Amino acid sequence: MKKTAITMALIGFAAMALTACGGGKAAETTAAPTTTAEVTTEAATAAAETTAEAAEAQTVTIAAAASLEKSLTEELIPMFEKKFPGITIEGTYDSSGKLQTQIEEGAPVDLFFSAATKQMDALNEKGMIADGTVKNLLENKIVFIVPKGEEGNYTAFEDIKNAETIALGDPESVPVGQYSKEALTNLNLWDEVSAKTSFGTNVTEVLNWVAEGSAKAGIVYATDAAQKPDQVVVVAEAPEGSVKKAIYPIGIIKDSQNPEGAQKFAEFLQSDEAMEVFVKSGFAAAE
Repeated sequence: MKKTAITMALIGFAAMALTACGGGKAAETTAAPTTTAEVTTEAATAAAETTAEAAEAQTVTIAAAASLEKSLTEELIPMFEKKFPGITIEGTYDSSGKLQTQIEEGAPVDLFFSAATKQMDALNEKGMIADGTVKNLLENKIVFIVPKGEEGNYTAFEDIKNAETIALGDPESVPVGQYSKEALTNLNLWDEVSAKTSFGTNVTEVLNWVAEGSAKAGIVYATDAAQKPDQVVVVAEAPEGSVKKAIYPIGIIKDSQNPEGAQKFAEFLQSDEAMEVFVKSGFAAAE
């Protein structure tokens, strides 16, 4: 018992001595767990934020008219993805009729951006567009173009009949072809013009045929003609009253796998900053 008491006394004395001589170190040792806890908390917060970002990450697939490809890929999509880093936009660009068919056949599309109301209306009537999401966004012009250097041979839209070879979009599936046929029919020129026409699968193909000179004339959108100012010249716009307005609507697909991301992109396309890009490219806001 006596040895135990002495041992306990020595331990107590040593503890008192350490407290008296090394108080600062003791305090530092006590503070260390607090610092570790803070680091642990910060790591947990960072991990939670990373998990949240991963949960929000998604890919939105759009089907857009070929005449929209340049504006979307070069400016608008990069602008959007910078603003919403968790969302990636992937696009398919072709004639609106072909895109309509792909959507009807089950292509995994989240948002449709058509070059005419006809294709959007057809999908809407079949119940394939989410309710309340269709918005007429843009307007384009229908123009008669020729290879640069040959513009002196023409003065009016009706002069397209004088060209040896002509390029038009296929009226069966290409909106610009449908507008072209409407204008030429109303001007009583369709039969004469169509007899010497090659029909393209989309407006880009028509533009390229005229730009390279394989067709001596063509009808495209004003925005497409503006993409090749060194190769094609606009002779004239379709006469007022000869063709209805070329309206571009957007709509979210009802079975979209990413409806929230599609909605964010649709809202962005309707913003003032997006419209500035469209106007710069030659479009006008739809009335």
